[in-house]
Formats: sequence, C-alpha cells, structure tokens
Amino acid sequence: MSILHIASEAEILAGKTTDAYFQRTVRILRKRKLHRHVTVEIRAASLPEGWNWAVLAGIEESLRLLARLKRKLTVECAPEGTVFRAGDPVMHISGDYLDLCVYETPLLGLLCQASGIATTAARCRKAAGEKQLLSFGARRMHPAISPMIERAAFIGGCDGVACVAGAKLIREPARGTMPHALVLCVGDTVEATRAYHDIIGGPKIPTISLIDTFNDEKFEAIRVAEALGKELAAVRVDTPASRRGDFVRLLQEIRWELDLRGYRHVKILVSGGISEEKIVQFREVADGFGVGTHISNAPTIDFALDIVEMDGKPLAKRGKRSGVKVWWQNKETLESVIQPVSSSKSPGKDWEPVLKPAIRDGKLATKLPGPQEIRARVLKQLAKLV
Repeated sequence: MSILHIASEAEILAGKTTDAYFQRTVRILRKRKLHRHVTVEIRAASLPEGWNWAVLAGIEESLRLLARLKRKLTVECAPEGTVFRAGDPVMHISGDYLDLCVYETPLLGLLCQASGIATTAARCRKAAGEKQLLSFGARRMHPAISPMIERAAFIGGCDGVACVAGAKLIREPARGTMPHALVLCVGDTVEATRAYHDIIGGPKIPTISLIDTFNDEKFEAIRVAEALGKELAAVRVDTPASRRGDFVRLLQEIRWELDLRGYRHVKILVSGGISEEKIVQFREVADGFGVGTHISNAPTIDFALDIVEMDGKPLAKRGKRSGVKVWWQNKETLESVIQPVSSSKSPGKDWEPVLKPAIRDGKLATKLPGPQEIRARVLKQLAKLV
C-alpha cells in the first residue's frame, strides 16, 4: 500500500480519477450502442481575482495523457505559455465521445491548477520587473505535485525554484539560501553564514545570509557584511509578521547601513508572506523576492469542457456557443477575436490563429517545447501587457 493518498499514472490512464457520472454515461452509451463523433472545447468563461489575462499551462501533461490513450482523437490547442483571456477556446478535441468521456475530469485538473500557478507567477514577474523572483511554495502543497508546481511557477516567470525535484524537472539548479534551523544549530548568524560559504558557497551558489533569526536585522546585516566582505552576495530578510512593523523602512535602513560602509554589492532579498501586492510595495528597496504560498496556492482557472459539435453539426448546451471556432490573437496587443470556423476571416495583418495541431489520430503531431522555451515565450508576451 502506498504511503501517499494519490492516484497512480496507471489509475489516471484507466479513467479512475473521473467523476462517477462520466463512468455511468459510458455504461449507458455502450448499452445503447451510441457512438457520437464530437468536438469538445475547453475554455474559461471568466478568470479569478479580477484578472483580465492568464497564462496557459498544463498542456504538456494533457497532450501526453491523450496520446497515451491510443484512441483516434484529434487535438488542436494553444501552445503552452500562451496568454489568453476569458472566453478564449484554448483546446479543441475531436473523436468518439466514448474515447474521451472519462478523461474530462483529469484533463481539466491538469489545466486548471497549473494555469492558475503560472498566471500568479507571471503577475509576480510583472510586479517585480527585472528583480529576482524565486518560487519557495512547494512546502505548502502535497509533495507529490511539487514538481508540477515548480514547473508552472518557472514557466510563469520565476527565475528559479527551491524544490530539488522541481528543479530537476525543469533542468535548472535548485535555488535558495539557508534555513533558520542552520542558524539555530550553529548558534550565531555570522558563523552559520561562514559555514555556508565554506562548505556550500561557490561560483554557482552565492552566499546569502539569513539575518532575522536572533538579533536586529540591521546589525546582523552589518556583522555578516563585515565578516565576509566581497564573499557575501546578499542578505535575506524573513522577519515574522508580528515583528515587521514598518517593513519598508526596515529594508531602507538595512540598505542605508550597508551602503554607508561600502557594501553596495550586497543585495537584499525578502521572503515570508510575499504577494504580488507586497512585491509592488517593497520593490523600490528589495533586490529580490522569495514567493511561497501566494504562487503555490494560486486560484485555479475554472476551465470547462463542453461539446460544441456532434456528428458534424453544431450543438451545445444552453449558455454555450455551439460550433468549432477560430481564436485569432493580435501579435502586438494580445487581444482576442473568436469566430466560427465556417466563416472565419483574419481581422488584419497583425492577427494570427492561436490553436495549432497537436494530436492526429491519437499520436502527437507537434514537438513539445522545454520549460526554458515556454518561459521565454511567456516573458515576451508579458512585455506587451499593460
């Protein structure tokens, strides 16, 4: 028996993570010998938190799931990392409904959560500008999904991730500083920082001192800077909320004292309850941010999967627009126009269709990009968003 309360890959592929009513639907359709060729559409009617854009993630897992089924399905979708808006159809899947029915639940789960995390990371990236942004949130979620969380955070715009398994997945070195436990075990901030530098620090792992464990942050920053000099890359301030007071002024004071003594090279990183709003508040003085729960516990994107065509004819439930659609996106403004495929026409020279062939007859028909390529795509688009 597994020690973890999670579904295995085999159980997901077998349709065991579906909702019961889909299993019952399959039984009924098979009993009645009803094979319907459908096209389904995945879209979000609205976005959470008042967002006016979001970042699509979870595409690689979704396509690998559908391809592993070895069913004669055809899929068109937006590339992972595409910025989309409410109402944009991010994926079309065509085939026998019996081949697709029980996979609605896991497909939506793959897309909804990853897209929420990637979007929140992207919003933090916009807020931080060029300053360092690290994902520290794996500890707030079930460990079995920590690699997915870190991947989504990275492609959304984080510069690095802390979780070892997540870093391995994105083929990047794990990033981070030192825990309070190290300072407590060694017994002194300076000595803990020196030990970190001597044993761990190097060209690829900068020495960053955690300065809020025992004493006043300003004086601890001065102490470690004087002890390590040029070997100290940064100090991290993770002061508990109960002790923060006017946190901006605290950071300004640390910056002043370091600069006054010639330690302008020492950066200031902040962590602990950091959100998009707090990044905006602290960014004038902080050089980097470690963001945890705000990214890993991001609101999900409420995608829905709906039949829009059946046996070659437009058909959808009430409240949904029937028929297969073309999603046009302006290359410069990232605005969207949605048209019926039967009468679609380019809105102009700066517009292009977003959905691309992904699976043909059940087989992958596209090369899946790596996380660095996806992240670069996201950053390019973020630069165009106001």
